[in-house]
Amino acid sequence: METIGLTDIIGPIMVGPSSSHTAGALRIASMARGLCLDAPVRVEFSLLGSFAHTLSGHGTDKALVAGMLGLTADDLRIRDSFALAEQAGLSFSFHPLPDSDDYDHPNTIDIRATDAAGNEMSVRGESVGGGAAVIRRIDGIEVYVTGESTSVVVRQRDVAGVLAHIARSLGDRGVNIATARMFRERRGQVAYTVLETDHDVDALAKAAIESHPAVRDVRVIPGTACGPARNTQGGSGAAAGAPGTDAADAADDALRRFSELDFPTGAALLSWCERNGARISEAFLAREEALAASLGRATFPQRYLRTALSVMREAATAPAREALPSMGGLLGGEARKLSQLSVEGKSLCDDQLAAAIAFAMAVLETNASMGRIVAAPTAGSAGVLPGVLLALQQSKGYTDDQLVQGLACAAAVGYLITRNATVSGAEGGCQAEVGSAAAMAAAAAVELAGGTPAQCLDAAGNALMSLMGLVCDPVAGLVEVPCQKRNAAGAAVALASAQIALAGIGNLVGFDQTVEAMDKVGRALPFELRESALGGIAATPAACAWCAGCVSGA
Repeated sequence: METIGLTDIIGPIMVGPSSSHTAGALRIASMARGLCLDAPVRVEFSLLGSFAHTLSGHGTDKALVAGMLGLTADDLRIRDSFALAEQAGLSFSFHPLPDSDDYDHPNTIDIRATDAAGNEMSVRGESVGGGAAVIRRIDGIEVYVTGESTSVVVRQRDVAGVLAHIARSLGDRGVNIATARMFRERRGQVAYTVLETDHDVDALAKAAIESHPAVRDVRVIPGTACGPARNTQGGSGAAAGAPGTDAADAADDALRRFSELDFPTGAALLSWCERNGARISEAFLAREEALAASLGRATFPQRYLRTALSVMREAATAPAREALPSMGGLLGGEARKLSQLSVEGKSLCDDQLAAAIAFAMAVLETNASMGRIVAAPTAGSAGVLPGVLLALQQSKGYTDDQLVQGLACAAAVGYLITRNATVSGAEGGCQAEVGSAAAMAAAAAVELAGGTPAQCLDAAGNALMSLMGLVCDPVAGLVEVPCQKRNAAGAAVALASAQIALAGIGNLVGFDQTVEAMDKVGRALPFELRESALGGIAATPAACAWCAGCVSGA
């Protein structure tokens, strides 16, 4: 299991509309670009599983091209990636394969790229939720590349001594190897060694690896969370983990500290909070700092959360100032209408709930127009958490620093759900997206109100239970209908769940068992009800009549 950090839950900061189908697709293409030996000039994308049904509706096509151009997930130029590709001389084509069953993960893309030197390469990638992605195949050979840390991919002949040479080449440049795996089809033939490192890999280290006669080429994929290189003057030293040094002892201490804080369950989290008299937010921030220390990186989680909060606030307020037309044309102007309802004194809800609904729906307007949002934990559920927190700030007067505390508490809940279940609509339905977001927001609300850590997890469990079984059925594959209104409903459920928990009303079934039940329910949902746009609301006559190419009852 890959290590899950803060930015995997409250993030990425990205251009909408979908964390798995926009940001995740871009990440697959970005890693594929990193695997090219020269600038790509021609690329073919084959889309399988849910990707085959939601190509343009989620901006997947624009994101894939943007990734091959080297754009990042939060770059607003993603909207214009086709034109940018033409300017850069990159040709591209898309081949949806809705009838293929040649995949293991529902979010799978095959990429065939040709670079400026004429080299051809094929890559298979999977978008695993929340903007993260994994490369599972290179030129037909099964691999596993996450891109979380800097990844070094070495193509070689399968002969003795190559791995030792690679390790020595990196160690001499002060690069610490976190993991190393070798993948091959047959003994003595072509193989790939994939290494994840704690630091950047410079041109000298790459050249040193390529000096071995059995090494054919080396590709370096920069990590999404890589820190500065250490000990770059040569010699293995502390960065290579030399035993008996102060640095090695410090690294061991950091690993032990992280092991204590890497809570596998809600029960373990509560136990740590009780022993240390800590809030959930404090526990998760301590975990984030310990994770960074174990990897030899500096970390500034509260600074990041303040940035995320700023992006959330802009996404939640801009649509009230100016209507933002969506990609598919199903959304635009909802936030302004809700604001006007309150101004006219016609709101049925109190000011706090009315604000939470309006903010949540506004974020989905921003998202659907390919604006910048914070996936929390996904883009399709990005409105719930800011909707609740900003409404509480407006009604209760919480400071931004207190909202940052709430975001850290929410991140802890999202981490536990991600670790033990899923937050991907393609894997677990909308219960995994809006349900998880509501659980995160409910826990954050309780902590802000002075509730105990146990009450925070009770609130999270209430929200998951209330939204269990919610299907993912975007009309025409767009993150618009019914997603926007479900975010509003999720914000309301979060506030109700927090109120119940704050009253001291416990749960028969605890948080951990509720997460397990949600996971089982999600995986039992048929494919049509997991982000395929083939079932639920997406398959109604009205939805199919709106969507050209849809067949009623499909």
